[in-house]
Amino acid sequence: MDDGGAGRFDAAVGARLRGLREARGWSLSALARAAGIGKATLSGLEHGTRNPTLETLYAVAGALEVPLTALVLAPGDPPEAAADVRGAAVTATLLEVFEEPGATFELLRMRVRPGVVQHSPAHATGVTEHVTVYQGVLRAGPGDAPLVARPGEHISWRADVPHVYCTIGPDEVLASLLIRSPR
Repeated sequence: MDDGGAGRFDAAVGARLRGLREARGWSLSALARAAGIGKATLSGLEHGTRNPTLETLYAVAGALEVPLTALVLAPGDPPEAAADVRGAAVTATLLEVFEEPGATFELLRMRVRPGVVQHSPAHATGVTEHVTVYQGVLRAGPGDAPLVARPGEHISWRADVPHVYCTIGPDEVLASLLIRSPR
């Protein structure tokens, strides 16, 4: 969703966001408060005039209790239709979405830039994250007790609490991220 400033946020994503908010009967102010973002920022997202960070998208999705894909993909769109989403340290590329009766699974390729800590907001209740590292050393997980994974290792945590991502050392981390969101 972040294109480095070259363009603007997809207006269809803003329309999906507005539709989800209105379906819940929430005002712009109520969702902005619940997501912990400014009302002007939320209005800009809905109108396609602001480029959100990964942190902002997850804050809004968490407040609405929907997976990220509910915001970035139209029903029936293939995963490759979603643009990369960039946060303070993480760039995520959606690879696949799996739907089961009790949960949605989002599989992403993740790059974590060295020298920056990304603070991610809590997701909806019961969401878990599962990371497998392929390159570099990753510190990620709950903000008060992050875990460490090296190449070939896997870590998991409940992501319904604030959590962090950062590298240990000077190398970029390449990893897969599987997010499980209960329905």
